[in-house]
Amino acid sequence: MAANTKILVVLGTRPEAIKLAPVIRELRGRPGQDTHVCLTGQHREMVSSILSFFQIEADCDLEVMQPNQSLSGLAARSLVGLDRVLTDFSPDWTIVQGDTTTAFAAALASFHRHVKVAHVEAGLRSFDRTRPFPEEANRVMTTVVTDLHFCPTPLARENLLAERVPVESIHVVGNTVIDALHQAVERLGVGDVTRTSLAASFPRLRLDRPFVLVTGHRRESFGKPFEDLCLAIRDVARAEDVQFVYPVHLNPNVRRPVFEILGGEDRVHLGEPVGYPELVSLAQRCRFILTDSGGIQEEAAALGKPVLVMRDVTERRESVDAGVSRLVGTSHDVIVEWTLRLLRDDATFRQMARRVDVYGDGRASPRIADALGLVPGGRPVPAPRGRD
Repeated sequence: MAANTKILVVLGTRPEAIKLAPVIRELRGRPGQDTHVCLTGQHREMVSSILSFFQIEADCDLEVMQPNQSLSGLAARSLVGLDRVLTDFSPDWTIVQGDTTTAFAAALASFHRHVKVAHVEAGLRSFDRTRPFPEEANRVMTTVVTDLHFCPTPLARENLLAERVPVESIHVVGNTVIDALHQAVERLGVGDVTRTSLAASFPRLRLDRPFVLVTGHRRESFGKPFEDLCLAIRDVARAEDVQFVYPVHLNPNVRRPVFEILGGEDRVHLGEPVGYPELVSLAQRCRFILTDSGGIQEEAAALGKPVLVMRDVTERRESVDAGVSRLVGTSHDVIVEWTLRLLRDDATFRQMARRVDVYGDGRASPRIADALGLVPGGRPVPAPRGRD
């Protein structure tokens, strides 16, 4: 490895920012590297606040988003913009995270320029390329052009081995979302630093009373499935004296049914997307979580919060197998049944309200930096062989 290793970290969405922030901080804290952070601009407003919270400055922003842009349009603009960055910066490695269009475009553009690719959160599989869409296909295609695969769990490693990925290129490091969660909890401390911002976002919310946290945004649920899950929340809110808190995603396919169905419900508190520290605070305070988010499934397991996963399949089987999360799909009746069960059945609630470390111990980022050949306080060591 050269004396000064050049690393390009590409991110575009809120989950990527959360999961790559601790990696960027770890890399930039080690000698012998030049880490360049490139934003695609996919979730500009949400990403900027996360990077600010983790005290990270980006080096460039491709500003790829346009009104009503198709996935193909997003991928095409990302490829063109990233090709310019790769040419100008000429990195040794490109680091991508997860399963977004940003991640796949960055991996493919790097492959085209003979730049080695490191994939954070590699090996997740639902084995249904339409669910989640387009994420399942993105992560499978990213695997093909990746040189180092950083798996969050042993199950992810087994998935890659089944696809004949070379064993020497696979590292089980844990999920970096747990690193981010630990850092966020430490920064939030024991005080009420988010109380003011939460009161501004949800002025009627009583933080001293039980509430259920809701997040939902999956593209494959748009239309009737999303309407059904909103109706289920409405019916539970009418049946039980419990609050629901829902920071609503900016996508109009989410906002329309949410505000039409839930907007007039006294026990449902709708608001704009909240910052990462506010979301962590809500997750810490809530009784349990209804979500279709992969990252929140992981964070909830570390916090000991039961999760009802509003999807038919999940690539995060570990918490389901551990019994702390449950797939309920988007069926109105199933969501109502299990939400009421967690509210009314103490035995079921206690069985699911357990902290489990199935997604990592908060040390994934140092392991990633080690695998890239960056030694704390010392000289870089040889990196794994790349394709060139």
